[in-house]
Amino acid sequence: MSQGLIYTLNCRGTLLPLDRPRIMGILNVTPDSFSDGGEFNTVEKAISHARSMLEQGADIIDIGGYSSRPNAIDISIEEEAGRILPVIEALREHFPASILSVDTFRSEVAKQALDRGVHIVNDISGGEIDPQMIPMVASMKQVPYIMMHMQGRPQTMQQNPHYEEIVQDVWMYFVQKIKMAQAAGLTDLVVDPGFGFGKTIRHNYQLLQGLGQFQELGYPILVGLSRKSFIYKVLDCDPREVVAQSQVLHDHALRSGANILRVHDVKEAHKTIRLYQRMQEDGFI
Repeated sequence: MSQGLIYTLNCRGTLLPLDRPRIMGILNVTPDSFSDGGEFNTVEKAISHARSMLEQGADIIDIGGYSSRPNAIDISIEEEAGRILPVIEALREHFPASILSVDTFRSEVAKQALDRGVHIVNDISGGEIDPQMIPMVASMKQVPYIMMHMQGRPQTMQQNPHYEEIVQDVWMYFVQKIKMAQAAGLTDLVVDPGFGFGKTIRHNYQLLQGLGQFQELGYPILVGLSRKSFIYKVLDCDPREVVAQSQVLHDHALRSGANILRVHDVKEAHKTIRLYQRMQEDGFI
């Protein structure tokens, strides 16, 4: 919730002030994610990677078991839950003070994750795919809800995405979604414009250019730019080769009001934030 110019997320009784930019570290326990598929899909590997991200400065660990890359294979609720729940239980045991987020658009999966101690729900569909998601999260109390914009579904989102004017279209989407969430009783909301989800390369850069407008919604902004295709396709290289270039766009996002960076490369993002904060302190931005 907003406290003047500072937001605070109530993560099931643990307050996370957004008095400085925060880092959400990505923990994909999938075999087919676009950048790190199969690297962390055992409990032992997931624990090791989570430990590394926390040591490097991650404030939140975001656990996902459903690949949302374009043309991803659809999997059952049971398979998605089976991938993430053992990892969540292990992380709660090994890192009891850490803040965990579940990356899912399915209310049943989110509920099972919350029952095992997850603090935040990160929904790439903003409740569009599963209409029960928003009411379920609201019923749990003190659970921040990250609502992302996506045109279509993961399997179809890159099939000729179209907007009249992308910044305004995404803005209006959030206006309606926020009203819906507020009516359900949700208070701690985070908006994510959904870079790479149902957008062309040009759409993504237009959205990044207009990111500052989303501050007017009155809720924290999360951005997921890390290793995205609109970076590596422009540069004609592999996703792993655009870590530095991702930081350039992270800096732009921070200057445009981003409160949370969702990243693969925590160490590098932390350095970017430190430089941004130093320039703020010295009055350069």
